[in-house]
Amino acid sequence: MALTHFDGKGDAHMVDVSDKAVTDRIAQAAAWIKMQPETFDIITEGRAKKGDVLGVARLAGIMAAKRTADLIPLCHPLPITKVAVELEPDATLPGIRIMATVKTTGQTGVEMEALTAASTAALTIYDMSKAVDKGMEIGGLHVVLKDGGKSGRYEAS
Repeated sequence: MALTHFDGKGDAHMVDVSDKAVTDRIAQAAAWIKMQPETFDIITEGRAKKGDVLGVARLAGIMAAKRTADLIPLCHPLPITKVAVELEPDATLPGIRIMATVKTTGQTGVEMEALTAASTAALTIYDMSKAVDKGMEIGGLHVVLKDGGKSGRYEAS
């Protein structure tokens, strides 16, 4: 299988999706951010000096999904119909597990929008908490689910 974002000469280009069917599309992406137990407590107890860390991270993820085409050079601007960002505190990390869901009806998928939402939510948690914990670690960013379009359904195992 060839990479789709390169033409016959090897030059990068935006994929032509004009002949693709308009279908319902959904993608989910996950990530996590690990932190010190004290940082986890500050966030989950709402004691962060910058305010509601999880609320701001959720909004940042939603906004990022809507701006993906501005950030990733070859992404198509899409009419997004839903963005949801779930932030689940997990004391066993300790940290926050992030799940972003993006939906559209269109000619191309929304995996990049879901990945952008999840990563931006994690980056926002880092930004709002770095004053107390510069050693936080972000990881696990991956597509969990992709459905719709010619290639059908994909679920991470």
